Amino acid sequence: MTRLFNQRQQAALMARRAQGLYRQHAVFAGGMLNFASNDYLGLSQHKAVIAAWQQAAKAGVGATASPAVVGFHATHQALVASLCDWLGFEDALLFNSGFSANQTLLHTVVEPQDRLFQDKLNHASLIDAGLHTKAHHRRFAHNDSQALARLIKKHNAQAGQDWVVTEGIFSMDGDSAPLTELSALCQQQGAALILDDAHGIGVTGEQGRGSCDVAKIKPDYLMVTFGKALGIGGAAILSTQQNIDYLRQFSRHYVYSTAMPIAQAAAIQCAIEIVRWQPELREKLQNNSAYFDQGLRQLATEFGELGTASMPALMSARMPTLAIKPVILKSSVRTMHIARHLAAQGIQVGAIRPPTVAPNSARLRICLSAAHTEAHIDKLLNELRHALAQPQPIENLSQELAC
Repeated sequence: MTRLFNQRQQAALMARRAQGLYRQHAVFAGGMLNFASNDYLGLSQHKAVIAAWQQAAKAGVGATASPAVVGFHATHQALVASLCDWLGFEDALLFNSGFSANQTLLHTVVEPQDRLFQDKLNHASLIDAGLHTKAHHRRFAHNDSQALARLIKKHNAQAGQDWVVTEGIFSMDGDSAPLTELSALCQQQGAALILDDAHGIGVTGEQGRGSCDVAKIKPDYLMVTFGKALGIGGAAILSTQQNIDYLRQFSRHYVYSTAMPIAQAAAIQCAIEIVRWQPELREKLQNNSAYFDQGLRQLATEFGELGTASMPALMSARMPTLAIKPVILKSSVRTMHIARHLAAQGIQVGAIRPPTVAPNSARLRICLSAAHTEAHIDKLLNELRHALAQPQPIENLSQELAC
């Protein structure tokens, strides 16, 4: 490694520390009250899901090869069938992460002559994948279907395909996309719609079918993850038989990666059955959401710095978020100070700073779960009140844990 390269890295790391944006692994300690995870239904600790994993692991812990060789087992096929039956698609491909699934999809289906339109707040996996295609790539104002329509009209051309990419529920603000409007616009303009419903699947819709079920639309491609409401890990892309077969043939990400572990596939299938046929978990999450929102309204009344910007779920006319509760504090230092106070009281929350979110929009990302009780939520709200009442310290918090 050259001296120049070392100096370049050192300068970049020093700058990040000075800006209060330095990241470290957040090692979760046992016994902490967890309001930072995406385990929205508490399924990561569900006895039946754990038992399904343990039982399947008796046949081996790894798939041992890519799906095109010997890595695709009967358990994987059963999971694909369950997904298609649950979500109403013809076929699906399984992936080890949502990031990989999104990269796969855009890298494979988008051609250089195409036009790619993405919501400005799409996940990094989608934005990065779009930037690495050779297509004409534009980002439209967040959740603004009229801005998208203007962009499509402005960049209209005879050759190539138009692609519109959005999320069902956005991970940082917890707001939902205007999917009915976007779907209608895509049909009018002949554009294909790609939906990442990582934070909607399992949480909303009949049988937890997600944002598509709520909006009564069917995208050309649907990406869902298994590491959030389903509590495990991995992802899938669902579409028509032809669209999935095209990915199966031409996606290098899929062809050359070892398949998902068999035990993981078995646990995911078990989690799907629980989501579909045990609506009481979503009902508990809904109750927790309403209870927390009531407390957050009171805090917003007491502390003007929160304002209404911290509660998009309470203001949105669209599908309200149930699990993601951003408390926008603007200052990264202030955000880290409050997160540190909560951690000292045994409460883990996400402390999110730029560049994950826009400048001057640092926030606590509080995630609710069906596993939380009202007593848990009361403790969080009380400690948050104490932290907000403290003066902001002048100190270097760059070593703290945050995203």
